[in-house]
Amino acid sequence: MSQIELRHLRTLVALRDTGSLVEAAEKVFLTQSALSHQLKDLESRLGCALFIRKTRPVRFTSAGQRLLRLADDVLPLLHGAEHDLARLAGGESGRIFMAIECHSCFEWLLPAINRYRETWSDVELDIASGFHFAPLPALARGDLDLVITADPIDDDSLAYVPLFSYEAQLALPRDHALADRPWVEPDDLAGETLICYPVDRDRLDVFKSFLEPAGVEPTRVRHAELTTMMIQLVASGRGVVCLPNWALHEYLRRDYVVVKSLGEEGIWPTLYAAVREDQRQAPFIQGFIEIAKTVCFDTLVGIVTAELDEHPLSRG
Repeated sequence: MSQIELRHLRTLVALRDTGSLVEAAEKVFLTQSALSHQLKDLESRLGCALFIRKTRPVRFTSAGQRLLRLADDVLPLLHGAEHDLARLAGGESGRIFMAIECHSCFEWLLPAINRYRETWSDVELDIASGFHFAPLPALARGDLDLVITADPIDDDSLAYVPLFSYEAQLALPRDHALADRPWVEPDDLAGETLICYPVDRDRLDVFKSFLEPAGVEPTRVRHAELTTMMIQLVASGRGVVCLPNWALHEYLRRDYVVVKSLGEEGIWPTLYAAVREDQRQAPFIQGFIEIAKTVCFDTLVGIVTAELDEHPLSRG
């Protein structure tokens, strides 16, 4: 056992602050006899006196002053750690290390993060850039704390909280042969160059919800990293692209492209905030999700409230 304990440091600080054994005992909730016994025991362990008896205010020896300097270093650190742990336990503080399975989402995500930091300044928040492994399994392992996704996986440790639903729409050149159609069918894309983000097909709405169920394959698939680059390629007649309606709104307003629904009813995916089940109720997590929803509905055109409160893969 260490010779010096935290209770000894607190007692010495109380003795310095009050200047007497009687008042110090009251401050640390001990009787004067118990406090005197504690100090004598410590002096016995250390082999030296810590203060000069029968002086008022109490005068400390060199050994006592050294311990007081130690107390001034250690006790504030301990108090700060206890405060932080209490905030963590109460869900007022924590870490949100997030990844995004949505190339178009930075338009609203960065303003949401800025607004969140104004309210939750104690939360460590960062975006994982260039994730080269699957974000949702990384979330389940604890490597991430939140993932923005439209592609939930079946994992009992994860919960999916919907942010909003959107229509996946096809952007065409203004003079395209399909520009006068009320909507497009899968077969209409069989002869087209389809421009996509460089991600797996099973994460692209146009493939998983439109073309693949109909057994249709486009003539060519071309990749582009940036939404603006995609629109430039479409506007110049080099292909067609499927993007969220809110991402296409400004380009449609400026008459750069023509926009069509995928099928008569349209394709309406839902974007989720995926979190671990054990953190779903944490106030700092719920705070981010609520702010993200508010920013989305304040800034994005064409989105709607998701029909379900939670994805069916979520527990509870």
